[in-house]
Amino acid sequence: MANMSPNKHPMPSQDPAVRNRNFDEVALGYTAEMAMEEAKRCLGCPRPACVPGCPVGIDIPGFVLKVAEGDFAAAYEIISSANALPAISGRVCPQESQCEKTCIRGLKGESVGIGRLERFVADWYQENIHRLPEKPACNGRKVAVVGSGPAGLTCASELAKAGCAVTVFEAFHTPGGVLVYGIPEFRLPKSVVADEVEKLKALGVTIETDSVVGRTVSVDELFSEGYEAVFIGTGAGLPMFMGIPGENLAGVYSANEYLTRINLMKAYLDEYDTPIRRHKTVAVVGGGNVAMDAARCAKRLGADVHVVYRRSEKEMPARAEEIEHAKEEGVEFHLLCNPVQVLGENGQVTGVECIKMELGDPDASGRRRPVPVEGSEFTLTVDALIMALGTSPNPLIRSTTPGLEANRKGCLVVADDEVTTTREGVFAGGDAVTGAATVILAMGAGKKAAAAMLEYLKQKE
Repeated sequence: MANMSPNKHPMPSQDPAVRNRNFDEVALGYTAEMAMEEAKRCLGCPRPACVPGCPVGIDIPGFVLKVAEGDFAAAYEIISSANALPAISGRVCPQESQCEKTCIRGLKGESVGIGRLERFVADWYQENIHRLPEKPACNGRKVAVVGSGPAGLTCASELAKAGCAVTVFEAFHTPGGVLVYGIPEFRLPKSVVADEVEKLKALGVTIETDSVVGRTVSVDELFSEGYEAVFIGTGAGLPMFMGIPGENLAGVYSANEYLTRINLMKAYLDEYDTPIRRHKTVAVVGGGNVAMDAARCAKRLGADVHVVYRRSEKEMPARAEEIEHAKEEGVEFHLLCNPVQVLGENGQVTGVECIKMELGDPDASGRRRPVPVEGSEFTLTVDALIMALGTSPNPLIRSTTPGLEANRKGCLVVADDEVTTTREGVFAGGDAVTGAATVILAMGAGKKAAAAMLEYLKQKE
């Protein structure tokens, strides 16, 4: 019988007063009973509006129906046939602005909790079956994937399933890209990423860590070593700063550095000797998901945390859920404010001078442009400042690969298919092409690139 409740089943989670002092996962996940009840809210539309909103093309009504029936193994097979990383996307994909945004149930209530159901299915499979995929028969083609973030992992999975011999080159010592260095443990446990990587290895994919393409090996050398096509999924890891006085003081971090030290290098665990100061008061500049991640990490390390954002909450690009979680955990928000100077003594941050803003006419992004309010300056006393202002692609690969063009923002130029670069045999996708975006969009690009690479290899026969 259909569940006609207008609201999603709530997601069980840790109490905010407890979780803001630990790095355990905040959302605890549905039980089987909760998942089946939520799945029964799906109307089984004959022309489902949710599917076009999924960047990797999951048969959403098909897997939700199987959940409602209690056939979780079948649900996993449906999801995994389209999505190489279901346990990851079920946790960090912004479903509310994609598949769930167009769900019919959302017209008179809340949409079906598609993301929560995807996470449940992936976790259930890992806990109850955990069967690694079989390695496909080799088709004789050899390809390289540069970067092991969501775009690279997805591309490698699709190519391996088609029988290609795939080698992934990762600059860090651990595969996963932004999934391991950028997203905190309390949002995405690293064991989940490791499980997905093991499935990739079972398909026959080789992962070479500590390999900086453009330094340890060039794209040209990859071709000379017999690789017939190369995918570049190196993300956008070059941080941006404001260019204001005092940014060179000790205690000013990019969000990338701060999160990498915490997430990948385990600075929050006493048994690791990763250097990071336990600051007393921290200001985080920015309003995106990265800013929320940095703020919530700083809170867990014992700091009083202030988020400074130049627009109002309505314009914040972070997921509403992440903003709400940050508020629940005690993060203080200073909206319509912008830093103008970092203050310090003896080379160390002691505060940040801010100015209040008001919203004017819309800018190129469609959001109203913030305008300073004259004479409204004020000072926040802090001993650390984290800049979460966005990132751009690292120029290393494009500067060492002849024929590979980039636009003025440093993003690789691609053809109308969105993945074919200006260098023959080289494909790209994810943040390296679009600039900083979401995990699921990068996964969609990786999947699209794999299809284009397979077509390219076919034409070479």
